[in-house]
Amino acid sequence: MTPQTDRVDHELIRAAAHIAATRCRGDNHTMAAAARARDGRIVTAVNAYHFTGGPCAELVLIGTAAAQGVYDLDTIVAVGDRDRGVVPPCGRCRQVLLDYFPALKVILGTNDGLRTVPVTDLLPESYIWANHQLDAEENTPLSTS
Repeated sequence: MTPQTDRVDHELIRAAAHIAATRCRGDNHTMAAAARARDGRIVTAVNAYHFTGGPCAELVLIGTAAAQGVYDLDTIVAVGDRDRGVVPPCGRCRQVLLDYFPALKVILGTNDGLRTVPVTDLLPESYIWANHQLDAEENTPLSTS
């Protein structure tokens, strides 16, 4: 059986592909990302490449989402320009996505097709930064489980 994404995932892929096709130009913007907030809104972003190490589209998306008041993402996907399709997050993005959104689902393109996996599957047995942060009001560790 070939894993497939569901309708919501295809909508995200289309949103990211549209941004990649219409907003990615030259070498500065080569990747687009789209994420669905728990309330259903879709947020999009592009990377900001620079030879000193600019942020990936997934990281720009986190800031864009926060600027729009979105702090709880459900699913994310990245798509490359020039019709490269769905691209998995790099190692840095995997760690940051896990730290910000431990329950996030990530759409991956594989040789068998598309599939959606929990971000925790991309970094098994990881240190989850959010589990070790203190609740400002109670001064006790936050729990994300």
